[in-house]
Amino acid sequence: MQLAAILCDIRSVHNVGSIFRTADGAGFEKIYLCGITPSPFDRFKKIRPDFEKVALGAEKGITWESVTDASMIIKELKKEGWGILALEQSEGSVSLASVSPDVFKDIGTRRVAFVVGNEVGGISPEVLALADVILEIPMFGKKESLNVSVAFGVAAYYVRLAIGSK
Repeated sequence: MQLAAILCDIRSVHNVGSIFRTADGAGFEKIYLCGITPSPFDRFKKIRPDFEKVALGAEKGITWESVTDASMIIKELKKEGWGILALEQSEGSVSLASVSPDVFKDIGTRRVAFVVGNEVGGISPEVLALADVILEIPMFGKKESLNVSVAFGVAAYYVRLAIGSK
């Protein structure tokens, strides 16, 4: 199983650092930083202290790339045979609780890229339309959603365990 993450317009460097650390722990191979998503390094090519505090060196163990347009990288990955999973509350989304290995058989690949979006606006409709499956985390309390880095962690590990570690 190959896993990648596509971070679309994430604003908080702390969220990005947390996603790096979680992605590394879950065995992701690559992270794409799209749009305004901050890089681990500042304009002087030095590690950002605010990123480093959260990521704890994860940027050294996982490949990452800054790209301007998430739609373009998703289209490229799809041409290479990657399945695209978006994590978003949306019409047509599938509850994460109902995910089974069959979901991935339907996609027809063992190469999966997760897309997460902006902390306030989520994933744009244009990017969402490119997803093979839209996953939603069920909420049981009063809040409607989780922090993007927490949601990424829940979904990444749930899917990793559902499809196996190979």
